Amino acid sequence: MNMTYTTQMNAARQGIITKEMEAVAAKEQMDVQKLRQLVAEGKVAIPANKLHTCLEANGIGSMLKTKINVNLGTSRDWKDLDMELEKVNDAVKMGAESIMDLSSFGDTQKFRRKLTSECPAIIGTVPIYDAVVYYHKPLKEITSEEWINIVEMHAKDGVDFMTIHVGINKNTAKRFKENKRLTNIVSRGGSIIFAWMEMTGQENPFYEHYDRILDICQQYDVTMSLGDACRPGCLADAGDISQIEELVTLGELTKRAWEKDVQVIIEGPGHMPLNQIEANMKIQQTVCQGAPFYVLGPLVTDIAPGYDHITAAIGGAIAATYGASFLCYVTPAEHLRLPDVNDVKEGIIASKIAAHAADIAKGIKGAADWDYEMSTARKNLDWEEMFRLCIDPEKAKRYRAEAKPEKEDTCSMCGNFCAVKNMNRILDGEIVNIYDE
Repeated sequence: MNMTYTTQMNAARQGIITKEMEAVAAKEQMDVQKLRQLVAEGKVAIPANKLHTCLEANGIGSMLKTKINVNLGTSRDWKDLDMELEKVNDAVKMGAESIMDLSSFGDTQKFRRKLTSECPAIIGTVPIYDAVVYYHKPLKEITSEEWINIVEMHAKDGVDFMTIHVGINKNTAKRFKENKRLTNIVSRGGSIIFAWMEMTGQENPFYEHYDRILDICQQYDVTMSLGDACRPGCLADAGDISQIEELVTLGELTKRAWEKDVQVIIEGPGHMPLNQIEANMKIQQTVCQGAPFYVLGPLVTDIAPGYDHITAAIGGAIAATYGASFLCYVTPAEHLRLPDVNDVKEGIIASKIAAHAADIAKGIKGAADWDYEMSTARKNLDWEEMFRLCIDPEKAKRYRAEAKPEKEDTCSMCGNFCAVKNMNRILDGEIVNIYDE
């Protein structure tokens, strides 16, 4: 058999099982031929740049376990590379499948190359941010060729997927201006390319030269993450004309990418009321023909700065239940500042809870087994086993240690009133006194 292929999708369409497909199938407890077919159809993406040699492959698709992405990187106000690397290492230890480097200050290439040479997680970037840093000149002076050169640079640096805001072309920009929004464009990359288009009068270079972008992605097997420049930034803008217009464009661009065997992920909202999330997932699946959907939250209310890891986890659980396959974590620092190490941890835990809850709802093989084991440990009052199984053992142990119970087989909440302890005893035929014990 010919074992020559360009991308994971190209291999899958030729009937080739790659080592990445084998690794993903094993993790997902899925038949590898079934997985190969899903990759061939574009319903599963395995982001795996050929130059990211330390990658531990993961698949992204609605019929697989829900994956989470952690956004990190330096900014002008917070440029401590060592702290960012500490966050990366913590995120990987905590089970994040993907790290997205959003660095917008300093030696971004050095940090990016360190990630792709050392980090086993999927690595994503947003070339638009980096172009502004790299060229170090006024935005309107960056040329179309320079924008595209940055995409090629990131591909050569080994990143597995890139968010590229292709969908905001002149037509979608015109529609946006005609239909006023409360919070305009909140996507950083989307606002940058919109501003560039407005100042230069030119078409979005990523849209105009889309085939060249695809050729780069095909050469290095970079997954295209089609950015949603018009994602809603508040509940009032959710599901509006700008969002849907761009989504239709992304559907068309998905087909063009698949024609070149380039894997695609579609990016989605954003801020969105609970009652709109299911419909939004179904629309995306229809318009983009089942391509994996990558959502930021969605945040289900606008009023909770400091707690947006919770608003995002609520929306993320619902979104993943109805079709989203990739959750971008949100930290308590969202809308306020760059997250610190503890914020990152809180965001990851919240996102992992949302992902796991959705996997149970979807009936993902093995998902509910973890909960069954935890419930068994609780019934047996086996505290060490509970700590081993819980999503954040460190916090659980600390809480118990801070309020030690009189008796080790209970907790300080119920003590001798512990329903589990008393039911175990009464069903074993023992006498339960409660007060006298």
